[in-house]
Amino acid sequence: MFDQSEKLQVAIEAVVYIALNGAGGPVQSREITKRQDIAPRYLEPILQKLGRAGVVEGIRGPKGGYRLARERRRITVGEIVRTILEDADENAPSARLKKSELGRTVIEPFWNEAEREFLTYLDGVTIEELCRRARVGGLVPEPARPLDFSI
Repeated sequence: MFDQSEKLQVAIEAVVYIALNGAGGPVQSREITKRQDIAPRYLEPILQKLGRAGVVEGIRGPKGGYRLARERRRITVGEIVRTILEDADENAPSARLKKSELGRTVIEPFWNEAEREFLTYLDGVTIEELCRRARVGGLVPEPARPLDFSI
């Protein structure tokens, strides 16, 4: 079973893959699952949720697939994380019915603060930045640049 952390990583990876490979047209989910070794039954609901949130756009038809709904510099990792985590707290069973005084007064406020700071950091990271990191890491070729000489 996927935990939330793994689901978040799959979502971010899928969006970055679409950003890197979607210039020629929509990227099919089966290409993502094959190339990134992600189980199809886990990826499709994630892509659908990202589609409803306006991060990606589903294209129907034989040449269909997914493409980014906006420029990659306008999509943040924080937006993706919030989209995937939406409803997660409501559906997760609680380990305890009643929180302890320590939990209510110290741990919960601390955890909420840490979560806010983490999401603030993720809001500052765009898909464009992750694509740049992929290029620097040698995972994709540099974009073709026009030659600047003449004969």
